[in-house]
Order: sequence, then C-alpha cells, then structure tokens
Amino acid sequence: MSNQPIVALLYDFDKTLSTQDMQNYSFIPSLGLAPGDFWKIANDIGRRERMDSVLAYMYAMLREAERRGRPFTRETLNRYGRNITFFPGVTDWFQRINRYGELLGVQAEHYIISSGLREIVEGSPIAGAFKEIFASEFLYDEEGRPVWPRLAVNFTAKTQFIYRINKGVLDVSDDRTLNDSMPDNSKRVPFTNMIYLGDGLSDVPCMKMMRAYGGQAIAVYQAVNKAGVEQLLRQRRVDFIYPADYREGSDLEITVKNIIRKMAVSQELYEENAGQLRAIQ
Repeated sequence: MSNQPIVALLYDFDKTLSTQDMQNYSFIPSLGLAPGDFWKIANDIGRRERMDSVLAYMYAMLREAERRGRPFTRETLNRYGRNITFFPGVTDWFQRINRYGELLGVQAEHYIISSGLREIVEGSPIAGAFKEIFASEFLYDEEGRPVWPRLAVNFTAKTQFIYRINKGVLDVSDDRTLNDSMPDNSKRVPFTNMIYLGDGLSDVPCMKMMRAYGGQAIAVYQAVNKAGVEQLLRQRRVDFIYPADYREGSDLEITVKNIIRKMAVSQELYEENAGQLRAIQ
C-alpha cells in the first residue's frame, strides 16, 4: 500500500464527463422514445406519486421497458454504457492526472458520485479509472433481473459519499464505521485534498461542502448551461468554472494541475511542521 498523500478527484457523471444523461444514449432509444418524452414520464410519476426523483426515474425505466417488451437486466444496462459519448479529453484525462500526481509525490484517486446508474457507468470505457463508483443501482435476482432499488443517490444524498471518501469507508452498507469518531489526522483523504467537478445545481450540496471544508469545487459547462454556471460563480457556490474540455493543455486541466500542486506543497509543509514538533518533544 502506498504511503503517498492522496488527492481525490470527485466527479458527477451526466453532463460533467458525458455530454448528456447516460440513459439518453442507448436505453431511451431502445424504448422508441425521445429523451424528452421519457424524462417527462419519469417526472410526471414523481410529481403524481410524490416520489423521490431518482426512485421515480428508476421505476419509469423498469415500467417502460416492461411495457415495450424490452430486455432489462444488469447485462443490458452494462451494454448501454458502451455507447456513451464523453467530452473531449475525458478518456485519457485520468491517466494524465495520475502521472502528474506521481511527479509531485501524491497519489491521485478518482471517484464517481452520481444520481445516474452504476450499472451503466460500469459498462462505459472509463469505468476502470475509478477507485469507487457511487451511483444509484438496482438489486438483482439470480437471473440478473432488477427486483428492488439497491441504492438511490439523490442530490443531497451525494454528500454522504464525500464523508466516506474522507474516512476511507467505501462500503455503503457500513454506516457504523462511517459514524465512528475519528481524529482528523487519521482520516484517509483530508477534505483539503479533494476536488469536486460537477455541472450545475444538482451538485451544489457537494460544492458547498467542498468550499466549507477547504476543498475545491469546479463547475464545467456546455453552451446550454453556461449562464447557470456563471450564476454559481457569482454566488460563490463554486471556485472555478470552465468549458467541459478535458484535453491536454485546456484551461480546466491547467487549473486542476495547479490545485494538485498546491495540495502537494501544503502536504509537504504540514509534514515538515509535524516532524519538527516531534523532534522537540
């Protein structure tokens, strides 16, 4: 196990790494629906039944697939992940960031925190880049058919996974260890060593948490949501905003590398101070 300090990069998925909602690429077309039609169905269910919006869309996926006689298993959801379109530079972003961290003597880790489906993310070409994928998911029977929601990650629930990463308690069934008291200097990834990347209002709870605890929050945008992201910056709910361009040399990459370098220097100074204190005690 590496003793290097860890820098954790936390990502929303839909419209942060992928260009649109992950269901839009293959699942919704398989139903013969346009994305807007499906999401209207899901949102109408949520309003009518007063359901959590994530549970509503998960139910809508099940119901509409059954109504149209479409296969709906873990395997089919994994296959849908193969057709996701990512923003420029995403596919080799993680390796570049990892190499940069190594040059600075820190270990970069990547995490997904998404209201989308884990099963679709797991089928995508970038799934192997992540230490953990925290996302909504189904519970399956022996034949791989969904029988119940296993986890629903709504916008405010996302923040619990930041605490899990902070303490190194990645098993979502382990609430006891998560809630145990733990000295700050024993936590696996300090909040000050975290960077959160999202695309808008659904990420505000996580972004606010980052800013409150000394981490960094970055919002990425396409033309369609640029105005909303600029508003987040004016309201000081986010530290930086950039176009969703992950290519080498992009403004986004330059800033993320600058943040990582700052974190690495801060870690060196902390360790130097701690060493001097030990020496005089």
